[in-house]
Amino acid sequence: MTDRVDVGEFARQLYHHRNVTYLSASQAREMARPFGQLTEFGNLNFHSNVRNRSAGLTVYIGSEKVRQSSLTPRQQAILDSVSDTLVKVRRYLERAPIVCTRRTMGDNSIFNPHCTVFVSTYAKDTVRIPYMWGETLLDYRPQLAGPELALLYVPEWPERERQILVFPEEGVTFVLGSDYVGEAKKGFLRMGMWFAKQEGMLGVHAGSKIVEARAPEGKLRRYGMLLFGLSATGKTTHSCHTHGLEDEGESMEVVQDDVCFLRDDGSALGTERGFYLKTEGLDAHSQPLLYHTAIQADTVFENVMVDAEGHVDFQDETITSNGRGVVQMAHFAPHAADTINLPPVSELDGLLLIFITRRNTVVPVVSKLNAQEAAAAFMLGESIESSAGDPRRAGDSVRVVGTNPFIVGDQADEGNWIYDLLQTHGDRVQGYLLNTGGVGEIREKLPDGTSRVRREVTRIQIPETSALFRAIVRGQVDWIDEPYFGTQVPTRIEGADIQRFDIGSHYSQQEIDEYVGALKRERREYLDRFPTLNPAVARAVAD
Repeated sequence: MTDRVDVGEFARQLYHHRNVTYLSASQAREMARPFGQLTEFGNLNFHSNVRNRSAGLTVYIGSEKVRQSSLTPRQQAILDSVSDTLVKVRRYLERAPIVCTRRTMGDNSIFNPHCTVFVSTYAKDTVRIPYMWGETLLDYRPQLAGPELALLYVPEWPERERQILVFPEEGVTFVLGSDYVGEAKKGFLRMGMWFAKQEGMLGVHAGSKIVEARAPEGKLRRYGMLLFGLSATGKTTHSCHTHGLEDEGESMEVVQDDVCFLRDDGSALGTERGFYLKTEGLDAHSQPLLYHTAIQADTVFENVMVDAEGHVDFQDETITSNGRGVVQMAHFAPHAADTINLPPVSELDGLLLIFITRRNTVVPVVSKLNAQEAAAAFMLGESIESSAGDPRRAGDSVRVVGTNPFIVGDQADEGNWIYDLLQTHGDRVQGYLLNTGGVGEIREKLPDGTSRVRREVTRIQIPETSALFRAIVRGQVDWIDEPYFGTQVPTRIEGADIQRFDIGSHYSQQEIDEYVGALKRERREYLDRFPTLNPAVARAVAD
């Protein structure tokens, strides 16, 4: 299919072409500066024409191991014409003005993908792409062990032909017709996760942190945490929150925000030094650490509302609800870890896997999971569609394995990997399902297929969720069996009135039975899609 263009060889050769200009990080910053808007914080805000990833136009190309199991008609059309497209792209990139930046993903002695981004700069402001993307990774250090990856942007490609061509096995991605920085960030991470899998690791879409908390008997305990969650569920918010751990000796250290390479000893290799956080609704009161970091002079904003005088408004979503900021981990001090890696379980008192969901009906605000339930929660990757994503489907169930839209290959392999980790380490690795939505919502379907809210949800607030984290790591929770889903739930939480989330106070028994029954049925049907999933995991959602 692609024999007319060897994409790996082309990417390697392109670096030496006369039309390619290599930029250091400082050069990329200086070239991009004139195209940014100066904010009240002394940093720059840039605007892109495309303001979200083009997931529906993304196609994986290669052997049977990497191809998607199903394609939309548009994706199939992209795949059918890929050979001709690549010939045109190669011809174009051999003549267009190109800038190139190199960075390294990771900081360890084991696995550090080396990343080269090429960007066509016919539209000169696109130089902001290598600048912003480069701020997320680390200095290029080819002496470290790791694969070579390349991503090639042609932002001016015709809009009607926009497409993202991913060659996982070659370590090459083409971004055609988009100038959104998120395609570079996620494109390299996607390829990095694929190569990590070939090395026996699991690339996970999860933030990481280390907490030290005082147990009831007075001993300080040190835990690693991995927080899994889809966009807008609160993964970054809680990866970068202190949770009020303020007793003597207690602490929280931010390690990573987005993607880690998990090893079978429970350690997790970090990927980035700069976090590409979502700025929507960023608030100094409920998210003080994130807010403080976001207003630093070296933060770089993308598609954030900034008025003519440079005032920043994180609440204004007129342009997009997907405003972003690249913030530096160093500014989380004194809560910044001195490493981007989590240590092995053997060096901790435990590793906590936190699966963040956002549901609005009958899912408890927090549940303690056994190994099968935790692996099932990973496979379900459960949340709900937001109005920012697809207004017509707002409130509908969304499920993405591992809360990771960037998995390449058999997704069941990933759930089996997590289950093996949980089984291997026993109680040293614990799973929790955290609901950052709430309970009590009632929706009704309309004839046109949309829905409307008949009764609003009782929402859990960020301080209450932080109280849940705090109680768990301090060991201050008495767990009891939950009657509907078979997990365990707390009887009380200091700092959070969890009684107001009791589903019996919001629904009749008939309504509870209907909502619980429908959710269990959806979960069973979803896991049935994965015939190679360990049966013990599938049984976790059975009646």
